[in-house]
Amino acid sequence: MTSRLRQTTGPAHTAILAIAGVRGDNTVTNDDIAGPIDSSDEWIRQRTGIVTRRRSGSEVDVLDLAEGAARAALDAAGLTGADIDAVILSTVTYFHQTPAGAAVIADRIGATPAAAWDISAACAGYTYGINQADALVRSGSARHVLVIGAEKMSDFIDPTDRSISFLLGDGAGAAIVGPSDTPGIGPTIWGSDGSKASAIGQTHSWQESAGVAKAPWPTLRQDGPSVFKWAAFQMAPVAAQAIEAAGLTAHDIDVFLPHQANMRIIDQMVKQLHLRDDVVVGRDIVDTGNTSAASIPLAAERLLREGAAKSGDVALQIGFGAGLVYAAQVVVLP
Repeated sequence: MTSRLRQTTGPAHTAILAIAGVRGDNTVTNDDIAGPIDSSDEWIRQRTGIVTRRRSGSEVDVLDLAEGAARAALDAAGLTGADIDAVILSTVTYFHQTPAGAAVIADRIGATPAAAWDISAACAGYTYGINQADALVRSGSARHVLVIGAEKMSDFIDPTDRSISFLLGDGAGAAIVGPSDTPGIGPTIWGSDGSKASAIGQTHSWQESAGVAKAPWPTLRQDGPSVFKWAAFQMAPVAAQAIEAAGLTAHDIDVFLPHQANMRIIDQMVKQLHLRDDVVVGRDIVDTGNTSAASIPLAAERLLREGAAKSGDVALQIGFGAGLVYAAQVVVLP
């Protein structure tokens, strides 16, 4: 018997139509944070490449940052909230388990009744979101999808922690994915390794913090050496697979947009990928810091705004972080 069930189909190709971002209003120098971790500006620069990081005040929350980036992306794309069919928010710093922050953002920007959900994929969250948006548009489930990576990492900082806290900044980046006449988003290579889940994460759960023991407010910690080895040497092959899956070679890549985790990791990946000598590399970490899910779109926004990258450039982007999770794809810049 022939099934009468229908399935939707959409356009053959998708692309990122716009990218925008916002950063925390306050500039925090290495000297500002070196004392509590018994460090120095020189030590932090040598180990991370960071000179300053951007953080927000207590009056700003992660949804404020996400809304700012979303509105800027809509303006850049020449769209309104009513044009958005789905909102995907990647964040690990939103305090509410439910309702999803994405639904709140959809309402704020006038996108209701767009589908809306949050994803928790840490520093790979933006690339996870781009993959989901690409699939939604090509399946016919949506025409325009808003993908936001937003973090207020300063809410989870222990000023005395030498493992990760001095790296972190606040910000949000947003992209709008929609139909395209030509391919603009390549296949995503993604995955996870939960056996290494303890390498990056909160010091303890919310349950422990609220329980009888009254544990301190959870903050972030990482096993720096193991995370460095994993990111610097196991993520380059993932990025190479994304290039191959897109039907390209390393020579075809104009822009490299890795998660802004650490400058030494970025440099090691560039070396392993054998990219062209003139490839443009996102290094927003220098004065923005590590903004987790926001770091890749913020790096892209900066390069486009400053003219280091241009519309039509072929960009390789890869996110990786707590989970451990990762995702990479090749995209054409808007």
